[in-house]
Amino acid sequence: MLTNPPSFPILNVFVHLLDDYSYWLLQCLNHHQGVHVVTLNAEMAMLAEKDSSVTEVIREADLVIPDGAGIVLYLRLRQQRQKRCPGIELAQSLLQELGSQENSPLIVFYGGKPGVSHAAADQWRKKFPGISILSSHGYLSLEEEDSWRQTLLDKQPQLILVGLGVPRQEFWIRQHRYLCPQGIWIGVGGSFDIWSGTKDRAPRWLRDNNLEWLYRLYQEPWRWQRMLALPKFFLRSLIH
Repeated sequence: MLTNPPSFPILNVFVHLLDDYSYWLLQCLNHHQGVHVVTLNAEMAMLAEKDSSVTEVIREADLVIPDGAGIVLYLRLRQQRQKRCPGIELAQSLLQELGSQENSPLIVFYGGKPGVSHAAADQWRKKFPGISILSSHGYLSLEEEDSWRQTLLDKQPQLILVGLGVPRQEFWIRQHRYLCPQGIWIGVGGSFDIWSGTKDRAPRWLRDNNLEWLYRLYQEPWRWQRMLALPKFFLRSLIH
């Protein structure tokens, strides 16, 4: 069994430090070792400060990656030169690797509005005709949820991507990962929207300059209150 990578504290949670998160997860798959991946950003770190249940689910995760620019800045202020690893890019690297295998293992897309995860799966099938993806939207009835859980139990997918938003997706994964104990579970937020073409990701120059959050605010102006966590996190980074 692979041991967890070294970690570094971020306020009252932590992040794991690796050069290649994708490689480590693929090694876990080879060893049939299940993993819950949390993609940590400043907003989530501040939420964990206020909500102990969020703190718990992050601390219980097997791999916490530095998804946000604020997390990388926090680390650099403490002499930790760690590259940012956006959750969408980690998921894409795993999809590319698994989708290119001769016998592609089963992958699950769960979450998003009706039709979005199916459209996202179709886009990946165009890129990798041999990829095997089972998808469902995140607005299931109680009866449909029971059927979906049974499907996961029966099919035993190796990669389960859950796009229910933070922190709902993290709680859902913690509650249901027992269904596929050898799978890799990742909360991917709005990645299905990007892959399906429903929304655009920030241009490369914004991403390279750690301004992807600004483009997301432009797309979803109703998020402005949640974005107030960013300056608060920056101040905490300076004085914590």
